Amino acid sequence: MGQRRRFSAEYKREAVAMLNAPGVSVSQIAVELGIGAAVLGRWRRELRQQAVQAFPGHGRSRDEEVGHLRRELARVTKERDFLREAATFFASASR
Repeated sequence: MGQRRRFSAEYKREAVAMLNAPGVSVSQIAVELGIGAAVLGRWRRELRQQAVQAFPGHGRSRDEEVGHLRRELARVTKERDFLREAATFFASASR
């Protein structure tokens, strides 16, 4: 079984906000987002019950996620450049 997905509070609020559109059902939005209708319904109930402190889960905010992805990109770019230089060095040394 795969790892359990975690969603940020911001993502949950945006998903619940999508339910306010006219003529849209919970199941339609759930299919679009790739989550269960029961999960989306629970998020909506939680938001209604505790509007201020809803979704105290362990999800990441978008800024935190973007920062993490930028650091990861920088690391992978350095590795790629190093490997490219190493390949060039060994190709020239074998001639």
